[in-house]
Amino acid sequence: MSADTDSAPDVMGLEHTTVTGWGRTAPTAAWLIRPQTYEEAAAAVRDCGARGGIPRGLGRAYGDAAQNAGGSVLDMTGLDRVHAIDADGGTVLCDAGVSLHRLMEVLLPLGWFVPVTPGTRYVTVGGAIGADIHGKNHHVSGSFSRHVVAFELLTADGEIRTVIPGTPLFDATAGGMGLTGVILTATIRLQPVETSLMSVDTERAVDLDDLMARLAATDHRYRYSVAWIDLLARGVSTGRAVLTRGDHAPLDALPARLRRDPLSFRTSRLPSAPSVLPEGLLTRTTVGLFNELWYRKAPRTRSGRLQRLSAFFHPLDGLPHWNRVYGRGGFVQYQFVVGHGQEDALRRIVRRISERRCPSFLAVLKRFGESDPGWLSFPVPGWTLALDIPAGLPGLGAFLDELDEEVATAGGRVYLAKDARLRPELLAAMYPRLDEFRTLRAELDPHGVFTSDLSRRLGL
Repeated sequence: MSADTDSAPDVMGLEHTTVTGWGRTAPTAAWLIRPQTYEEAAAAVRDCGARGGIPRGLGRAYGDAAQNAGGSVLDMTGLDRVHAIDADGGTVLCDAGVSLHRLMEVLLPLGWFVPVTPGTRYVTVGGAIGADIHGKNHHVSGSFSRHVVAFELLTADGEIRTVIPGTPLFDATAGGMGLTGVILTATIRLQPVETSLMSVDTERAVDLDDLMARLAATDHRYRYSVAWIDLLARGVSTGRAVLTRGDHAPLDALPARLRRDPLSFRTSRLPSAPSVLPEGLLTRTTVGLFNELWYRKAPRTRSGRLQRLSAFFHPLDGLPHWNRVYGRGGFVQYQFVVGHGQEDALRRIVRRISERRCPSFLAVLKRFGESDPGWLSFPVPGWTLALDIPAGLPGLGAFLDELDEEVATAGGRVYLAKDARLRPELLAAMYPRLDEFRTLRAELDPHGVFTSDLSRRLGL
């Protein structure tokens, strides 16, 4: 790709390339900078050019949060050192470019696990804070930022600030999508474990009401809880689901052969998905068949099955580049939350998705616990549904706009780390502390050094 070199930022090691989110829906061209030291990161921020810059980790944000058309993107994965582990107190100090996968490799043999993990372990610590990620344990443990003791933030003025919980800068950065600065290091409080296996219970729910009743009645018994939901099922089966819940297996739950090495971290990988796949692979027919088989093969009820961490938390990580299965057009990940007391809104939305016949085989429903401190953090107490939809589905944009309106009317919100198409006029209704975020950002970064495609689209 050709580019006007006169407009390039004055930084060593530049690459002009196309950058996209994991959904592959809205690629834009930017200058990619890969700092290897804190000094190089500071130089990149100082000289990132008129279009500004945005930090980026491993590229697992689904939408345009880590893109910056015509500007700079700072790939922070070169800063990936684990500096110190307090094996007695259960904390780790590491660079922001360290992945959760790497932390698991280092920490599990010591009897510690990351406090929160999303559906992939290939996210960086900086990205986990910037998106304030959540996992299957939000109803118990909250989001990632709740377990951050402190982090170092490189701000637009070139200063490195130590940021601690309870301060406005912490609350603006947690969930702030990289727009307050570049996180350089973080200290994280960890979860103790006796083994690297999970004890898992599985059951089927016949419809959405059955699923919500099971979750509401018994979620408090489990640290981790998630439901796969069949969004193509209709009629009396609307919202049928497979509910999977569990906790870290104690040592005495392991058979003798596994007790010899109880904290080993084993993963499995399939061959990478081809770079080019036939268009139209995921149709209502093929996804409907998959959903039927997946639901039928699940046990009606099963308790105490031992499962690897990777299989329980990150099954899709076993297929590298799984996002390619949606074809060249990519896919939209749509995730929203509505509060307790808004169950009828959830029912209406699930019914509309089912009637619309959206071919989604990756759809999950969870319950959120208490809200997190970040001003733009996504979770609020209630119900969250996430689904993947092929971007080329006819009329998808208008349909999701209608769902946005319903979510906003119910007092809910969509997840910015997964968004690529929300209309800006709905943002303030969904995020009531938006003005505080904008005010702090304007004071901290008056010249807009940190900017992204997401921030321009939504006026952040």
